[in-house]
Amino acid sequence: MKLIRLLAPAALALACAAPAFAAGAKPAPPIFPRANFDTTCAPCRDFDQFASGGWKRSAVIPATNSNWGAFSELAENNQVALDGILRAAANDKAAKPGSPERMVGDYFAACMDSNAAEAAGLKPVQPLLSSIDAMKSPADLPAQVAWLHAHGVRGVLFNFGSGQDIKNSDRVIAQTGQGGLSLPDRDYYLKTDSTSRALVAAYVDHVARTLVLGGASPEAAKADAGRVLAIETALAKGCLTNVQRRDPKASYHFLPFDSLRGMAPSFDWSVYLKGRGRASLDSLNISHPGFLRTLEPLLATSALADWQAYLRWKVLDDASPTLTEAFGKENFAFASRMSGARAMQPRWKRCQRAVDGDLGDQLGQLYVQKYFTPEARRRALTMVENLEAALADRLVTLEWMSEATKKAARVKLDAFAERIGYPDKWRSYEGVTVTRSSWYENRLSANQAETARNFGKIGKPVDRGEWRMTPPTVNAFYSPTFNSINFPAGILQPPFYSPDWDDAVNYGAIGAVIGHEMTHGFDDQGRQFDAAGNLRDWWKPEDAAAYTARANQVEAQFSSYTVLDTMHVNGKLTLGENIADLGGVALAYAAFQKANAGKPQTKIDGFTPEQRFFLGYAGVWRRINRDESLRTQVLTDPHSPSHWRVNGPLSNLDEFAKAFGCKEGDEMVRKQELRARIW
Repeated sequence: MKLIRLLAPAALALACAAPAFAAGAKPAPPIFPRANFDTTCAPCRDFDQFASGGWKRSAVIPATNSNWGAFSELAENNQVALDGILRAAANDKAAKPGSPERMVGDYFAACMDSNAAEAAGLKPVQPLLSSIDAMKSPADLPAQVAWLHAHGVRGVLFNFGSGQDIKNSDRVIAQTGQGGLSLPDRDYYLKTDSTSRALVAAYVDHVARTLVLGGASPEAAKADAGRVLAIETALAKGCLTNVQRRDPKASYHFLPFDSLRGMAPSFDWSVYLKGRGRASLDSLNISHPGFLRTLEPLLATSALADWQAYLRWKVLDDASPTLTEAFGKENFAFASRMSGARAMQPRWKRCQRAVDGDLGDQLGQLYVQKYFTPEARRRALTMVENLEAALADRLVTLEWMSEATKKAARVKLDAFAERIGYPDKWRSYEGVTVTRSSWYENRLSANQAETARNFGKIGKPVDRGEWRMTPPTVNAFYSPTFNSINFPAGILQPPFYSPDWDDAVNYGAIGAVIGHEMTHGFDDQGRQFDAAGNLRDWWKPEDAAAYTARANQVEAQFSSYTVLDTMHVNGKLTLGENIADLGGVALAYAAFQKANAGKPQTKIDGFTPEQRFFLGYAGVWRRINRDESLRTQVLTDPHSPSHWRVNGPLSNLDEFAKAFGCKEGDEMVRKQELRARIW
């Protein structure tokens, strides 16, 4: 399992301008328009409402979106920029075969050709469906699952691939783990409340309608949908919860390959391995042995027809976005029950995301050439170094940590790999065939090449220069096994950063983002990894106990927040992100104070530099959500809703209270005994 902590939810979306680093870009608009504020709400009562309440009243979530905010606005800007790149590439008749322009241009053109998709119908997926139809008995299941895995069909029965050995991070090992579900999380299948049961019923209807589009009769499709639900519910019962999966120790069981035969003897693992193009494996990480044991009773009791129904569904579900309009609409109709979106994204946006997903480094090269300069990279690195210096200073004065653990923490901090904008070495897409004839076939080729590349890493040294996000992505992440902090070019723009802004705003916005990712190296999960990225306990016991006591305060604080009706933030699930938010804004403030020392304390638009810092922070997290989206986020996302990402961390900080004159008893000032402060 790849342990990556993301800054924000993956669902991003809509607005309209060019990225800030484009040649000749216009100056950024006013940073804090007065209309964004709600001056009827005191900043010490609800700072998020004070800073963004006016914006929330007037903002409208586009019909295609589940939420709308600063991330969405920037993502839309990037999509518009990428659309220009892709359309130019698609029209470039002179582009050389295999070049980034030719590959992304051909992929985009094929994806945009809706007439070709309608004419092709089921033809693109027919080879996969025919292979499933040709199964003679459940004994054919291992070869069939291997074939689908090798062809990049996602989420079939279990996950099997490669990854870093989290206890020996210089090597790549084979690993297998829980999977096979189509709903976002195991609890969707197992909860018995009326909302959950209604969603499951809608899911079964969705499966049946999709199978009808795939050629089944309504009667057969209804029966097969029941078979799919039965298999996925059985798999869900064997899965760890999303909170349990946060513990890296719970997901590490490095065992001989033959251990699989003891857990699921009815599944021929040798046949599966052969189908993946591998003669043998000596060992692997079985992330959750209990899940593998779940397979055995399923294999013993499920008939051939059950498995064929399940596999057909997985193929069609995976392919639906690339097939006919009827498949796309059905896929969206069910997804909207969880997102709340009212309309499908236009085809050009879906195609842009598809190119970014399958040919990300090819598209990324063209993006950074046009929109991200070497100077922008240097400026961002300077801020990263300033934040690292702030954390180094903080380690010196940390009152609850012993000198021995401080020393080890400093070694880890000094070993951070800073990755800014884009990778130093672009990945190869050797083996990927792209034509203008079929979106699905292009995606299938990209998936096959990627799964082969992934499987081929087993037994080889780790490539520590490899990125796990594409350059245009509006996000950032920390990798504990790489001990790296990563900031794609896509996020290094307003409303996160601008060279035209004063230090206060830049440190409050992108500075807090940088601090957030740095703090992930020392959150409740990240702190368990050492400077080399190995899962190893480098803490003195008394320091670990002191840390846990403070982390428990963070968990309790966020668990107390009500989001919808009686639904609360899950303080255990969101603990790492909440620690990172709290540490990130505190470190950014310290770095800002150091950078601002000795400079005139001039008010701008009536706000002191310190106040502008916190307004910059709040501006990053302004967001409005549909209720369906919020409900899904609380159930599945390790990030707290944006309102609490503003008010939660700031209510713990004396620096915030001082900046706005907040007093004990104000809602934005937590009681001293409840206040959480780790870094």
